[in-house]
Parts: sequence; structure tokens; C-alpha cells
Amino acid sequence: MIRRTTRGPVALALALTVALGLSACTAAAGHGQTAAPTPPLAEVTPLTDPLTWEGPSTAVAAAAPVTPVTDGAQTLPVTLTDSQGAAVTITDTTRILTLDIYGSLSRIVFELGLGDHVVARDVSTDFPEAAHLPVVTENGHDLNAEAILDAAPTVILTDTSLGPWDTILQMRDAGIPVVVVDSHRSLENIGSLIEQVGAALGVPARAAALAARTTAAVDAKIAQIADVAPTDPARKLRMMFLYVRGQSGVYYLFGEESGADSLIEALGGVDVAGEIGWTGMRPITDEALVDANPDLLIMMTKGLESVGGVDGLVEHLPAVAQTDAGRHRRIVDMSDTTVLSFGPAAADVLDALAVAVYAPEAAG
Repeated sequence: MIRRTTRGPVALALALTVALGLSACTAAAGHGQTAAPTPPLAEVTPLTDPLTWEGPSTAVAAAAPVTPVTDGAQTLPVTLTDSQGAAVTITDTTRILTLDIYGSLSRIVFELGLGDHVVARDVSTDFPEAAHLPVVTENGHDLNAEAILDAAPTVILTDTSLGPWDTILQMRDAGIPVVVVDSHRSLENIGSLIEQVGAALGVPARAAALAARTTAAVDAKIAQIADVAPTDPARKLRMMFLYVRGQSGVYYLFGEESGADSLIEALGGVDVAGEIGWTGMRPITDEALVDANPDLLIMMTKGLESVGGVDGLVEHLPAVAQTDAGRHRRIVDMSDTTVLSFGPAAADVLDALAVAVYAPEAAG
């Protein structure tokens, strides 16, 4: 089963908002990307020893179609206390707007059978079924108040990962019910996040079914990965999640309580950041990187592109060359809006990453 842990208050959402805002990106590759998907783990031949591989690889999750859960009637109105302690009453879900930096809230609503009620999207929501919706974020991830009001939502579901926060407060002042869900994202709390969304939209039974389905798929995928990952502790890949935005000189290490730690553990790797006591997301230092000496780096695709690929990464961050990951060019990248989305498609994300790590010749 997925390992359940009690985590501290550090939320990846806030850190990602700051760092992604610095990139000033106008779009990000994600579920709707055009690159060919990575073949399924079940169809590839893993390396006997992944430490023998040299070179980078790219993980591209398959664009799995939305499979809505429709059993269970909707019951409204709903009155609840959201994650910020605000009391909210929802009476109308005919026009739903979901806003987060991961795109996972929109996917959850679609999987709950309410996709036809979603009236707009953020830039991270780019799975095919939502591609036709107007975008209400600008300059990458800034909320556009005018665009949101033009969409005329009857309920907004969000977290603290998008801003400015004054825009959210403006929506509340306009009389729109706003439900703020948990901003923390990890494999451990996918089910809880789904249930929060389902409760707000009056479909708790559907949410329970979707949470169970998603959790079972993730558990099964973790077990499948465990069958191909080295079991000898000395042969396990020591992994690190490195966030980079070369244009802005941003080099961050994602540590414990960031969500990246649960991803690495699910991949059968050793979370090096956890070993050195790195918590949350903080600027990396040359000394910390060299001392940690990861075997493999996981990065976001746009981040790797921002420094000119693997060669550029070594040039911008020379300490990388002093690690086993740098010496052997073992860098796995995945789309910015996919790798840490932790939503209903999490099992597909894990599958693609596992192929890129353990059967890199089959990946991009």
C-alpha cells in the first residue's frame, strides 16, 4: 500500500509558485504534449544494473483518457470548512472553475463526472478533454481576475499555489463560493485531495470510488516498480530532484515534505535529500550537491531546457559534474506540469518515470 506519513506544514505549492513565477513561462509541456509517450514498463526490458547506464532520458506519460466515475447522486447544497478554516456553502455547481499550479484539480473534477460543468482552466490543465476551455491565467501562472469573472463560475476550487491571492479574495467579495483545498501534493494524499474535491461538489460517493481506484492503481504500480528496481541497498539509485530555471539563476533542491521525496521512494530509489536532512525546497549549494553525490537527477523538462540541456546544466552548475549523476549524465526529465501533479493519473506518471530510470534506452 502507499506509505502514509505525517508531514510538516511545508507546502510544495508555495515554493513552486515562487520559482515558476520567476521563469515567466507562458506555457508548459504537460499531458497534452506532442512527444511520443514512453512505452509501458510492462513492455520494456529493464537494465540488470541501472548504475551501468550512461546518458539522459525523458519520461513522457501517456495521455490516459478521462474515465469518469458516475455512480452516486449529487447532493446540494453543501456546507463545509475548507483547508483554511473558512466556512463555505455551495449551492450551484453548473459552472465550476478549478485553479492550481499542477492541473490536478481539473482532472479530478473531470474524473468525478463533472467535466461538462468546468468553464475555464489554468495553464497547467492541458489534458485533451479540457484543451478547448479558455485559460484564466496569464504570464504563466498569474490569475486574471477579469477572465475569471467573464467565465462566471458558480464555484471555485483552488489551493494556495496560484496568485495573486487578492484575486481569490476578489472572487469571494463578488459572492462566488471559493473552496481552498490542501496545497500539499504527494502520493500519500491523493485520495484525501480527491475526497476534498468530491465533498465540495456534493459527490462524496464518487470521490470515495475515485480515491480507491487511484490509490489501488498507484499501489499496483509501486509494486511493479519494486520488481524491477534493485533490492540490494548498495545498488539502489541515489536520486535527487533538482529544480532549475536558468534564465533567472534559480537552482533549488526539493527535499523532504516537498512531494519529490515520495516520488523517489515510489521509484525504488534512495532520497538523497532526505539523507542530508534537506526539508522543503531551498536553493542548492555546490557543497551540498557534491556531498550528496546523487547517482541520478530528476528534473522538469522546461528547467533542463532553460540551461541548454545536460551540457548547459554542467556549465551553469559545475558541481553537477562532480557527482556520479553528472559524470554519467544520468538525468531524467519530465514535463513541468506532469511530474509532480499527483492526481488521478499518478500511476501513469510513475510508469513513465520508471521506464526512464530503469529502461532508459526505451525512453526518449
